[in-house]
Amino acid sequence: MSCHGCRALRKGCPNECTLRAALQWIDSPESQANATLFLAKFYGRTGLINLLNAGPTHLRPEILRSLLYEACGRYIDPVHGSVGLLCSGNWPQCQTAMESVLKTGRVQVPAAGDNGSTVFLGHARAGPGSSAMMGPILWLRRIRLISLLSRDGMKKCSRSWS
Repeated sequence: MSCHGCRALRKGCPNECTLRAALQWIDSPESQANATLFLAKFYGRTGLINLLNAGPTHLRPEILRSLLYEACGRYIDPVHGSVGLLCSGNWPQCQTAMESVLKTGRVQVPAAGDNGSTVFLGHARAGPGSSAMMGPILWLRRIRLISLLSRDGMKKCSRSWS
């Protein structure tokens, strides 16, 4: 029978499943699926499995927990990650984000005002109002791409003429 991690990733679950051993510390099947999908989106499916396989079997739950904290920390503080949150005294934000991932599959941390509202730090889904912003964003991306291509093209031309 497939473990909840393999089921969430829609892959076959072998007898010596890496995810099954790593997810044993999470009680709820929904939380196991949420954690697996979140980490697979962050590290990539193969990257996640390779990171878990890099350590001994008895340490896989701790490796998964560490990867989950680091991924949540990188969403909150992209430069320093979970270590930066720990050193700056903002570790409760990382813990809150991890609990949020286990419950909902998304990273949510309390807003600066701390009035009970949350700030969503994940990928926003496309909605009816999102197409209005896509025009300028795509336009800026095209301008950047054209400028990069023209710069690279100029370098290639100057190299070929020298």
